[in-house]
Amino acid sequence: MNADLLVDGWTIYLWLVVGALILIAVVFGIRWAMRNEQFDEDIKYVMFTEDDRERMSPEEYTKSREVIAQQIKRREELSGHR
Repeated sequence: MNADLLVDGWTIYLWLVVGALILIAVVFGIRWAMRNEQFDEDIKYVMFTEDDRERMSPEEYTKSREVIAQQIKRREELSGHR
């Protein structure tokens, strides 16, 4: 490869192409996450168990049980089990 063919300033085009590819990948990643329910506001309630009942307010405990029931139902829907 002849070094004279690569004049100064060619690397900016390489960076522009790489940057555009990264932006496209980010858009597809966010699109996938939205379609697969990855931005769930109630995800914090999934980590609680029955042992955490005394540390939670009654409203939080009720909410955590509702969220877990919804998660189980949704997993069954997605996996095709009834």
